[in-house]
Amino acid sequence: MADDATSAGSEAQQLRERYRKQLRDSIGGWTGTVITALPTVVFVIVVSLTSLRPALIAAIATAAGLALYRLVRKQPVQQALSGLFGVLIAALIAARTGQARGYFLLGIWSSFLYAVPFGISVLVRRPLVGLLWEFLDPAPPDLAAPSTPWYRRRPLLVAYTVATLIGTALFLSRGVVQLTLYRHDATGWLAFARVAMGYPLYIVAVAAGYWVVRRARRRLPVAEPADVPAADAPAGSADDGAADRRLGFG
Repeated sequence: MADDATSAGSEAQQLRERYRKQLRDSIGGWTGTVITALPTVVFVIVVSLTSLRPALIAAIATAAGLALYRLVRKQPVQQALSGLFGVLIAALIAARTGQARGYFLLGIWSSFLYAVPFGISVLVRRPLVGLLWEFLDPAPPDLAAPSTPWYRRRPLLVAYTVATLIGTALFLSRGVVQLTLYRHDATGWLAFARVAMGYPLYIVAVAAGYWVVRRARRRLPVAEPADVPAADAPAGSADDGAADRRLGFG
């Protein structure tokens, strides 16, 4: 039985590590900003100098070139490939509408779509940030009631709710601003908003949410090893510094 429990714990830890790596790769940092911004910038420049068709070809070629560059250098290509896929869909929409502003419709729709599960998760008191964070790095158990789930611990629930609301506000503001510019056919400003409200704003929102959650978790009473049964102690959650390093922030 002990061997089975150890094996199950090891498998869970490996699964968490795999998702942590995927999360770090998907964020991408400032490299992600370039990957998402460059095809859009190229599209706007070319469409202003020529016409829609050459601009779409240039945007697709730029996205494909970025993906190939990262592949050749053996860098993570997850973000570049998803960016290429997004450019292909955006180009298809623009080609079907026959308007340059149609290139931005996918991003506008996506922003509103992402805001929906974030908002609903807050309403049902299971904020998405909490679900993700507690899966990747479970909080230390409550000293008084070790079996209490995180969503019944007020400090954690409040912190995860605030962080999730930050994400909701990010997506809604992005969608509202770009939809307004779309209706005014302001293609140049649409491109500016797409870049400025993309990864730069995303990184700010992640940093703000991270600060809120870390502040709340640091205020939790930490159980000594002797105070918590081994079966109740979540693997890899006692050391805040180690947790930061696993999540890629330390």
